[in-house]
Amino acid sequence: MNRVRVGQGFDVHRFSEDPERALVLGGVTFNGHPGLVGHSDADAVAHAVADALLGAAGLGDIGEHFPDTDPRWHGADSLELLRRVAELVREAGWQVGNVDCAVVCETPKLAPHREQMQQLLTGAAGGSVTVKGRRAEGLGAIGRREGLACWAVAVLIDSDERVDDERGAVS
Repeated sequence: MNRVRVGQGFDVHRFSEDPERALVLGGVTFNGHPGLVGHSDADAVAHAVADALLGAAGLGDIGEHFPDTDPRWHGADSLELLRRVAELVREAGWQVGNVDCAVVCETPKLAPHREQMQQLLTGAAGGSVTVKGRRAEGLGAIGRREGLACWAVAVLIDSDERVDDERGAVS
């Protein structure tokens, strides 16, 4: 019997008015775009992936592990936080099957950076991560370009199960 668990992650950040704040999504810096407000580097994609993994493993949420009230995490690289989450997931007896993300924003365009984002996130998570971009079609705060949001769904497989191929097929 295969043991599989599914978790959902979500993160939302508003755009910063600080011209020095970098926009980081999926570990990639998007030059020429306003950054996101946050305690760490505010990488909403990495945060949603981490939350999905933590939820699937039953390990709480990102705020429990990396609270924004703790100065240790000020300016933190969110890919490093994701690596730590992946370690916790492995220590709990799970391996990442895959994670799928939907980033909702009017700007920036993700397509030119999607492959790099997926590679960086996959490396940090220890399992396949895919990223899709979606627009809010002008609706709400995201449609007004006040910020962006990301949803992620993670599948974890009992680490005793064998993964057969790079697509993550379980035998």
